Amino acid sequence: MSGTAHVVGRSGRAGGRTGLADREDTARRLLRSSVSKSYDPAIDIDWDAPLVEGGYGIIPERVSLYGTPLWEGLTEEQRVTLSVHEFCSVARIGLWFEMILMQMLLRYAYDRDPRRAHIQYALVEIADECRHSMMFAKATERYGVPDYAPRRLTHEQGRLMKTIGSGPAMFAGTLYVEEILDQLQREGMRDERVQPLSRMINKIHVTEEARHVRYAREELQRIMPRTGRAERAWARYLTARIAFVVARNLIHPDVYRSVGIEPAIGRKAALANPHHHEMLRWSARKLVPFLREQGIVGGSTEILWKRAHLI
Repeated sequence: MSGTAHVVGRSGRAGGRTGLADREDTARRLLRSSVSKSYDPAIDIDWDAPLVEGGYGIIPERVSLYGTPLWEGLTEEQRVTLSVHEFCSVARIGLWFEMILMQMLLRYAYDRDPRRAHIQYALVEIADECRHSMMFAKATERYGVPDYAPRRLTHEQGRLMKTIGSGPAMFAGTLYVEEILDQLQREGMRDERVQPLSRMINKIHVTEEARHVRYAREELQRIMPRTGRAERAWARYLTARIAFVVARNLIHPDVYRSVGIEPAIGRKAALANPHHHEMLRWSARKLVPFLREQGIVGGSTEILWKRAHLI
């Protein structure tokens, strides 16, 4: 991360303009919460439990084809099948980004004093994300679906992001991915139509990501008042690019093969589906105003947010 991100004194206190809690106090609270409210998916999920017949992967109203003629033409069994494949597709893009985030956080911690609670929490978050990545991988294996890995261009964009992502772009981009997953998973973990396996995965991720979101939100608020014009413009562009790429890749085109729909036809229908557009805006509804306040959403790059149907 660039030097503008680390401008506090030895006490770890941010400037008074943000009105935020002391950085070290926040980190210590997050560390205590991590001890008392964390999961080990290898232990806390019964991976051998039988799947519930007819259980959706995600709630049906969030399936990308919901409300389209293609959806109306599917049987109930096919709708369930597609929802499971879409759950695994979203989990796979989450896994992809968590691997990027872990590398960015490691670079961030590498240059800083590990005695600081703020840096120790960064290391805890890396451990959390590693477990989440394993959890998403095992979910895909348990559901018996293909690996819906991002396509080559997206994969290579991720390689670039993990190398150059720093400063406000690192925290803003992280917030985007974490917040949209949080919205979808909070809804899904409470809906009894959803497969218990998906609901437990959602619960674990929501519980632990709440701490990650607070960490990233507060750090972004500390950074932005001290960010120069050039770095602010770069953060605005890079965050918009992350948002666009992730939104367009939440649902892998190959998921539609699971119900006999050609990927190109299914993707075209999803991209044109007003209901799917509304779902994307809904998932970002709490984050966009916050990022706009921080100067991350706005200017010419706002077109990417609009093209992704996030605003």
